[in-house]
Amino acid sequence: MKNRFNEYRTILVTGGAGFIGSNFIPFYLKNNSNVRIINLDKLTYAGNLDNLKEVANDSRHLFVQGDICNKELVNKIFEEYNIDGIVHFAAESHVDNSIEDPQNFIKTNIEGTFVLLEAARKYWMNSPFQVRKGMEHARFHHISTDEVFGSLGATGYFTEDSSYAPNSPYSASKASSDFLVRSYFHTYGLNVVTSNCSNNYGLKQHDEKLIPTIIRKALNEEEIPIYGNGSNIRDWLYVMDHCKGISKVFQKGRSGETYVLGGNNELSSLKISKEVCVILDNHVPKSKGSYLEQITFVSDRPGHDFRYAIDSSKIKNELGWFPKESLDSGLERTVSWYVDKYRKGRK
Repeated sequence: MKNRFNEYRTILVTGGAGFIGSNFIPFYLKNNSNVRIINLDKLTYAGNLDNLKEVANDSRHLFVQGDICNKELVNKIFEEYNIDGIVHFAAESHVDNSIEDPQNFIKTNIEGTFVLLEAARKYWMNSPFQVRKGMEHARFHHISTDEVFGSLGATGYFTEDSSYAPNSPYSASKASSDFLVRSYFHTYGLNVVTSNCSNNYGLKQHDEKLIPTIIRKALNEEEIPIYGNGSNIRDWLYVMDHCKGISKVFQKGRSGETYVLGGNNELSSLKISKEVCVILDNHVPKSKGSYLEQITFVSDRPGHDFRYAIDSSKIKNELGWFPKESLDSGLERTVSWYVDKYRKGRK
C-alpha cells in the first residue's frame, strides 16, 4: 500500500517542544505544504507540548519523545520516516545550569549532535563525498549561539569570521558541536549549514530566562534579580524573525557555510528590565508604585560575558533576511502573552 506521506519531504526537528523549535514548527508547516516534520524531543523541563497546540491536529506533525543521544532511536527514525533534512535545536541552553552541573550540557550538546551527524552521514552518504541517490538535497542545519564567540568590549560585532572563545560550559559545549558539524562537511562532504543567533525573546520561552523571569517576579510582587550592576549587553532578536532566518538558511544557504543572525537591538539587562516594567506599568498597573521598584541587583554570574552584538550583513546580502519586528512591538507582544499565561496559571 502506498504511504500517504510519500509526496512529502520529511524533516527531523530536534527539540521541537522547546522555545525556538515550537515557534519554528507551526511557522514552517504553514509555509511549506510539501513538508512533514518528525519532532524528536526528550521533554526535559524546557520542553512543553502545550507549546505546539497550533499543530496538535496536523497530520504532518508527528511527535516522538526521546533523547538525541539514543543512537538506536535516531537510526530507527531515519529508516522509518526516510529523513532527508534535519533542523537541530535540541540543546541544554541555560548558562546558570551549565555552571552548576555541566555534565548534561556535554552529553546532550556534544554527544547528541554527534549521534545525529552519524545517522545523517550513514543514511545520506554512500562514502565520503558520494551522496546516496535520492538524498542529493538532504541537509543538516545546526542551530547555535553567538555565545561561542566569547565576549565583546564596548565596540565591535561578531561575524561569521569571529574567533571562537567560549567562556562557560554551555558555550564551550555549543562551540564543540559547531566544530563537529564543520568537520562532517570537510571530511565527508555532508551537506551542513550552521546559524549562530543572538539572544532570542518572545512567546513560549521557558520561565527561567530573563524576560519571563522579570514578568513573573513583577506580577508576584517579588524582587526582580539583575546580575551585577545590570550593564551586560545583549542583542535581542524576536523569535519569529529568527524562525524566518532559519528557514532561509535551511532552504537557500550555501552548504558548509555559517550565518549569524542578530536583531540590531543592543540593550543592557538593566535596560531591558526597565522596558518590561514600564510595559507592565501601562497594562497591569500596581495598586501602588511601579514595578521598577522591584528591580534588585544580585551577585554577578561567574564568567559573565560583557557584551554580545552581531553583524548580520552576510545573511542579509546573500539570503535577503532582515529582522522585521521592532523591539517595542516585540516586547509588547511578549509581555501580553506572559501576563495572560501567569494569570491563568499555565505552565
